[in-house]
Amino acid sequence: MPNIDPTETGTGLPGPGRRRLLECMAWAGTGVLWTVAGGVPRSRLLPTPAEAATWPARAFSFVQISDSHIGFHGPANLDVTGTLSRAIGEVKAAAGNAAFMIHTGDVSHTSKDAEFDTAHRINQEAGLATYYVPGEHDILADNGRNFFSRFGTGKGRWYSFDAGSVHFIGLDNVTDLGPGGLGHIGADQLAWLKKDLAARPGSQPIIVMAHMPLWQIYPKWGWGTEEAAAVLALLRPFGSVTVLNGHIHQIMQKIEGHIAFHTARSTAFPQAAPAAPPAHPGPLKVPSDRLNEMLGTTDISYVPGNARLAIIDKPLGA
Repeated sequence: MPNIDPTETGTGLPGPGRRRLLECMAWAGTGVLWTVAGGVPRSRLLPTPAEAATWPARAFSFVQISDSHIGFHGPANLDVTGTLSRAIGEVKAAAGNAAFMIHTGDVSHTSKDAEFDTAHRINQEAGLATYYVPGEHDILADNGRNFFSRFGTGKGRWYSFDAGSVHFIGLDNVTDLGPGGLGHIGADQLAWLKKDLAARPGSQPIIVMAHMPLWQIYPKWGWGTEEAAAVLALLRPFGSVTVLNGHIHQIMQKIEGHIAFHTARSTAFPQAAPAAPPAHPGPLKVPSDRLNEMLGTTDISYVPGNARLAIIDKPLGA
């Protein structure tokens, strides 16, 4: 694994045709291996992450967690601090050569100092540098000033960095939410993204981190982003793009052209599937013996040369 020395470059202010489409949902913990060939990610079931141990030394991996909601109190999970601690314990035990960890938003539930303090303390136990993007629950109190002062890069609300040969982009699509609670990017961020991508070769793998999905999963519940089409237009010239997000607290996947979309489980509580009862999103109470299987973390690995990208979802306690 190479030494990762990210170069921060971000700044910021407060029709189908031949389209190839794959969508699936999973509540249990079978892994998914993404193989990128010719810029097109393909998936197959992976019963164990042991294959990663045979990859070349030049490979690197990172871990995704999302939607910790520290401060939440409700029947869907009476101990969100405990489930985050268990998730981080499992990350620490299994991280191996992971280069870093990403958190795709809703670190807190109500943006309180104590919630951020608790999350930061627990996340540090993974022993990994962590890159964050905000969730809407992280900016409730002060438009995100506290969140960005604690978890930001110092470069603004959106940013990018390189790790190995992969270019990572962290977006803010929760400030000034659009109609119906849809994610919002805004003209300034779009202009920055266009400039950031302009100098990148089309062969460079791109990984985008955001809280709200960058595809319209279920706009009625605000599960999408207003300017998603404009963002994806900037990403389509690249041969391999992976978009990682949280917000919906369940695994959903889609492949469209060279762009693979993957949402993450929460470490706090599940939510209903789109259009399923109840008639609105929110914490979903499940039998206590099923809660852990509906929470979890994600390991992502990239192997230069083979252009392999593996996304392995792990439920708590698996």
